Amino acid sequence: MLASYWLEQTAADLPGNDSWLSRAERETYERLRVPKRRSDWLLGRWTAKTAAASWLRLPVTGTLLAALEIRPAPDGAPELFWNGIPGLVAISITHRNGIAACAVAPAAITLGCDLEVIEPRSDAFISDYFSSPEQELIDRSPAARFRLAALLWSAKESVLKALRMGLRASTPSVIIDPGKLCDAPNGLWQTFRARFRGKVFEGWWRVSGTILRTLAATPPISEPVFLPETTLCPHLS
Repeated sequence: MLASYWLEQTAADLPGNDSWLSRAERETYERLRVPKRRSDWLLGRWTAKTAAASWLRLPVTGTLLAALEIRPAPDGAPELFWNGIPGLVAISITHRNGIAACAVAPAAITLGCDLEVIEPRSDAFISDYFSSPEQELIDRSPAARFRLAALLWSAKESVLKALRMGLRASTPSVIIDPGKLCDAPNGLWQTFRARFRGKVFEGWWRVSGTILRTLAATPPISEPVFLPETTLCPHLS
């Protein structure tokens, strides 16, 4: 089974200069006008580049990261290029509550990741975005309602990112089997399975505090490995 890595960063992890952005990335950043969009975009790019550099065993310097460029595909999904050469690794980027995360796996993997906050979800939200079996599962699990709703929603987001469809697809058409929710302690990765029109995705999910993470992939990947922060404290040139 192929390996995958996971990295999370906050604004405190950003370097004090933009030498790590390519010229095209810097131009994209300057065109962004909404402050939250600007900050999310910048943190997401930094997180993805440092994660990819660690996967590729490259030194994290400003010059190198500027050559390690993330470009949007025609469908909007992020793709990694090294000096203009595509397809080195598969990546997926997500943001939530001032946190950016990036999942990295071999290029042969179809990959999607998501961050969610465990919080109350309305009956209308659950009715609109979940399938009937998923709604019944939530109704049967009142003690775990908020966590289960966050897991199901985040897993759908990850699958739809892997499919490179996003919310253009109907979320109830992505069917999630969350596994044994009651047996899942905080801080440990657990498995889930998803189906979409005959296609099966194997996934991982993890909770710490109020933050829930999901990662969906096909073919299956091993439990995500958190990249150590000690490798991500570069002196940027």
